[in-house]
Amino acid sequence: MYELVLKTHFSAAHRLREYEGDCERLHGHNWAIEVRVRTAQLNHLGMVADFREVKRLVQEVIGRLDHHFLNDIPPFDEINPTTENIARFLFDGLAKALPEGVRPAGVTAWESEGCGVSYSDE
Repeated sequence: MYELVLKTHFSAAHRLREYEGDCERLHGHNWAIEVRVRTAQLNHLGMVADFREVKRLVQEVIGRLDHHFLNDIPPFDEINPTTENIARFLFDGLAKALPEGVRPAGVTAWESEGCGVSYSDE
């Protein structure tokens, strides 16, 4: 199995509903995102996929969140915009966008330098 790894970031604000602590109040993060996509078969060029294309697809999904108040946009208008749910949102969005034969292996969302969450469907 081959994995392509891409790192990027986005900025957004949120508040955690029903959380007893500072994070219940409006605050923001500069999330660092690591995306891993995998395939068993390399393409005709000997690549998992073109880095530029994967980056474009990741940016499309992240663009739905970047510089927004997450609590106002679906699905976070109904579910808590936790880092866990953000990682899953990005994973699911990328799964729908990747070319045939390439699938996400995992997404890690870092809300700060030392605190992050990884999501995969395995």
